Amino acid sequence: MRRPSFACSRGPGAITAILLGVALAGCGAPPRSAAPTARQVAAAFAGSPPPLAALHGQANQLLSATTAQVKARLGALRGYPVIVNVWGSWCGPCRTEFPIFQQAAVALGRHVAFLGLDAADNPGNARTFLRGFPVTYPSYQDPGAHTAFALRAGSFYPTTQFYDRT
Repeated sequence: MRRPSFACSRGPGAITAILLGVALAGCGAPPRSAAPTARQVAAAFAGSPPPLAALHGQANQLLSATTAQVKARLGALRGYPVIVNVWGSWCGPCRTEFPIFQQAAVALGRHVAFLGLDAADNPGNARTFLRGFPVTYPSYQDPGAHTAFALRAGSFYPTTQFYDRT
């Protein structure tokens, strides 16, 4: 698998805005969910290509998978830019940036694939967290952070990887 990079039809401005939002999210009040309404999600994702629609169909699910299965999912998304967010419910900065991902995934979700990787966490805490901060894409369980390590995501949380269309 190639080293992560990002190219999107929305241009680098959209990605810059996401990164700026993530950086600024740590300033101020405790994070609050920015989850869109079901109507907003339906309107935003109408006509999504099948591989992205499949992700939307697994919205907010915490999936069990091996590293090979996560890599296979990334391979199946070839042709679309992919954003992988490595997070944990225990991680304060992860909690702070989640509202930005809630909004970005809806704004870009017809053109960009989003995946979560819940690392070094337990499923009960992760599910509780996702109930409070629902997202329009699935997250994979990675309790030992083995998949995060295999994807070269580093050992700091949160980590966000950007993969280009190839």
